[in-house]
Amino acid sequence: MMPRPDKPPHAESPDPAAPSKTRRKQAMHALQDMGEALVALDHKRLTELDLPERLVDAVVLARGIRAHEGRRRQIQYIGRLMRDIDAAPLQATLDRWAAGAPADHARFAEVERWRDELLVDATALDRFAIAHPNIDRASLASLIRDAQVERARGGPPHRYRELFRTLRAAVDN
Repeated sequence: MMPRPDKPPHAESPDPAAPSKTRRKQAMHALQDMGEALVALDHKRLTELDLPERLVDAVVLARGIRAHEGRRRQIQYIGRLMRDIDAAPLQATLDRWAAGAPADHARFAEVERWRDELLVDATALDRFAIAHPNIDRASLASLIRDAQVERARGGPPHRYRELFRTLRAAVDN
């Protein structure tokens, strides 16, 4: 007869550096949540992420699944595929895009405010040039005059929109 070991093999203590089952499940659910976010993205944003082809195919397929259980299983599959990539940069990009909307709205409102001021106040051009010294002041003044004439005539707002695009480029720089 063989001597019995003091402890059965299944009673050995797990590696202390290994995450607990709870942590592993939390990480798995976080990847699935990120997969849900990928499914909700539009095609243009999805292509910007430079994801593996298998993952992109799984995300596109999940968009077409309407059955609850089928969609849930596809999201689980996406989470499983995401284990093979570094999820931290992906999460940072998704967070930046999610937070970007209020910042975009604020920038848009600032540009609109400048455009409205420039069209009604002659001294607004000086203030804008001080705030944004990289702007070509002469071409901006000409564009403002053209937009004012255009609005007075009631014509299509071509110069008005061009003024907005010019101001947005200056504010972005």
